[in-house]
Amino acid sequence: MKKFALMLAGLGVALTALPAAAQPWQSVNQRQAQIERRIDQGIRNGSLSRREAVNLRGEFRQIAQLEQRYRRSNGLSMQERRDLDRRFDALAYKVRVDKRDRNNRPGYRR
Repeated sequence: MKKFALMLAGLGVALTALPAAAQPWQSVNQRQAQIERRIDQGIRNGSLSRREAVNLRGEFRQIAQLEQRYRRSNGLSMQERRDLDRRFDALAYKVRVDKRDRNNRPGYRR
C-alpha cells in the first residue's frame, strides 16, 4: 500500500511539472505549411535566391515523402514523429539562415 501511495504521489508531481516543460505542439501539416510559407515569402521579397529556394524545396519534398512512407506503415509512431520534428527543425533553421545571408543581393560583400 505504501508503494502505491508513493507511486501516486510521484505521478502527481510528474504530471504537474509536465505542462511547464511542454512546448506548444504543432501538427506535421502545420509545420509543413509554415515552412512552405516562409520559403514563398523569401522568394517574393528577394531574401532567397533561386538556387536557395530550389534546394530548400527539394529538401522539403524529401521530408514530405518520408512522412508519407511513415504514414503508410500504420500511422506515425512517436519515434517517427520525433524524426520528422528534428528534420523540420533543421529545415526551418536552413530557411532562416538562407533568408538572412544576403547572397546575390546588392550590398553583399564577403
